[in-house]
Amino acid sequence: MTATTAGERGLPPTPEGWELLGTGGPGPFVTRADYRRPDGVEVEWTSRRSRKGLGLRVLSPGADTVRPPVPRRTWWIASLFAIGSACFALGSTPWYLDNVSARVDGLTFFIGSIFFTSASYLCFAEVSSSPDHIKVGPARPRRFRPASWRPRTVDWWSAAVQLVGTLYFNVMTLLALNDSWSVQQERRLVWRPDMVGSICFLVASYLAWAEVCHSAGRLRVREVSWWIVVLNLLGSIAFGVSAIGAFVDPQTGDVRNFRWDNGGTFVGAVCFLVAAVLLVPEARSAREPGSDGSAVLAPG
Repeated sequence: MTATTAGERGLPPTPEGWELLGTGGPGPFVTRADYRRPDGVEVEWTSRRSRKGLGLRVLSPGADTVRPPVPRRTWWIASLFAIGSACFALGSTPWYLDNVSARVDGLTFFIGSIFFTSASYLCFAEVSSSPDHIKVGPARPRRFRPASWRPRTVDWWSAAVQLVGTLYFNVMTLLALNDSWSVQQERRLVWRPDMVGSICFLVASYLAWAEVCHSAGRLRVREVSWWIVVLNLLGSIAFGVSAIGAFVDPQTGDVRNFRWDNGGTFVGAVCFLVAAVLLVPEARSAREPGSDGSAVLAPG
């Protein structure tokens, strides 16, 4: 496959002699491709494995494989998301609400949102730094790109929309620290960013799910990656329920449903927390072609 042909199909160029067997992906996006190498071994490339540095998956039975180390960025992303999720879960528990002031509770959410944004930016940088080519030989450290424009890939859209959502949560949690807003101001400055951020999370989580499913959606219960994106999708739905419950009644100035507000936040945060923890087992379970001159992902 030539570099031009690969680029037109949204795939990284391959070494000479590789045969493309098939592709898959949701809508116009290509998130999976199967290849046959010149030595006859069949391998699978996916956009998620590529950006996470987990190499190619060997499809041929009996082929030599190795377990790649967990990338350092995976530890950072998992840790930051876990801490942010823990803050949101803690801030929404009745025990915590009863034992701290409203300002301390608000600060807990704001601090958690900063961790969310930090992790989301690392996810966006991970997509931006994703390898441009499939190469033969030992993997080399990839070049770090702080940002990129890759609208032809679904993982770029997922990471970008998620990052925008976390920024809205930063705004919402910061402005919520002010307890002197009028009802109209609270709806405009606090509730609206909360709702927009929740919608962004929902869209980003669905795109990530479609990427792992390589379609609009399907069951892949044996894959750790599938459980990660499903938990993130469920967490985003719960955050959406929380935003609906947090709507301020213009007549009374009260939150519409405290149970939906706090319960949705807690359930969503727990889902995000478990998904973050699973990022490490996902990396540890990866297998790629062995080190006998076979292909692994490396920067172009």
